[in-house]
Amino acid sequence: MEIILITGSAGLVGSETVSFFCEKNFNVVGIDNDMRRVFFGKEASTRWNQKRLEGKYQKYKHYDIDIRDQKAVENIYKEYNQDISLVVHCAAQPSHDQAADDPFTDFAVNANGTLNLLEYTRTYCPEAVFIFCSTNKVYGDTPNLLPLIELETRWEVDKGHKYYNGIDEAMSIDHSKHSLFGASKVAADILVQEYGKYFGMKTASFRGGCLTGPNHSGAVLHGFLAYLMKCAVTGESYTVFGYKGKQVRDNIHSYDLVNAFYHFYQNPRVGEVYNIGGSRYSNCSMLEAIRLCEEITDKMLNWNYSDTNRVGDHIWYISDVKKFKGHYPGWNFKYSVNDTLKEIFLKNKERWF
Repeated sequence: MEIILITGSAGLVGSETVSFFCEKNFNVVGIDNDMRRVFFGKEASTRWNQKRLEGKYQKYKHYDIDIRDQKAVENIYKEYNQDISLVVHCAAQPSHDQAADDPFTDFAVNANGTLNLLEYTRTYCPEAVFIFCSTNKVYGDTPNLLPLIELETRWEVDKGHKYYNGIDEAMSIDHSKHSLFGASKVAADILVQEYGKYFGMKTASFRGGCLTGPNHSGAVLHGFLAYLMKCAVTGESYTVFGYKGKQVRDNIHSYDLVNAFYHFYQNPRVGEVYNIGGSRYSNCSMLEAIRLCEEITDKMLNWNYSDTNRVGDHIWYISDVKKFKGHYPGWNFKYSVNDTLKEIFLKNKERWF
């Protein structure tokens, strides 16, 4: 019996992974203790998503445990042992600001929690594929050194620049300001690589851009497009932090990301790193995202501007996915930014009222 083990299984990427593999008739075990509510308040709770998954999929079994709890995590591995063929590690503390407020919790969740999962994978199911949801924040603020051009609605890189099509895996992760969140994710990212290269395990760090989709419990400190659309629907005020609202992000729908995981799972490699995001196919600035939300909802967004940008925040970030597509040419995008925002709106508008 093949078991897919997913951490953060009620979150955005975790729940998409649950759905993806359940619908392919896999048995799925999920770990999630709703720490998102602890980090960001009751509006960010993922319990609604957990209940949705449990009600929809008979092949899904949920465990309400904390990945920092070594004994509880080990017991899961002992229970399923060699049946675990894939671990998709999505659980995280995902906010720059939250990390600065509570660095011990941030590092314990992001770094120590990842170490627990890697070591028990090595101990109980060393042949399993291990996929880690890393982040583009491992590059720190180095992308902000790019020679950017100010356009009407966005910052942009000149078409002749080597990074015009996106930032690739060769960018240095050293000598930059990461935020404490970025630092804890670097630690986890390196651990995932090392367990691959040192122990020969089939591991991969997927360094994501903005991950998004309709199952995101967006909050002020995390969940850019989902929270923006929620504010557009409810009339809640949204604050844009710095860079004239022209900061650019590539946005990848959770389905497209999980489909990339599936391609890796089918033909895994050892100790890999991939930049993964919407690339030139799916990206927008804050101002452009606001305009799209207003068009989709047919309402003006209630927003304001702060000159102070978030520490370590990127001005422009687009992922170059060339390496992953070179390794897995059968993978491609399904969702654009506009497609994603429309789906977020249609699937959540009733829940937000």
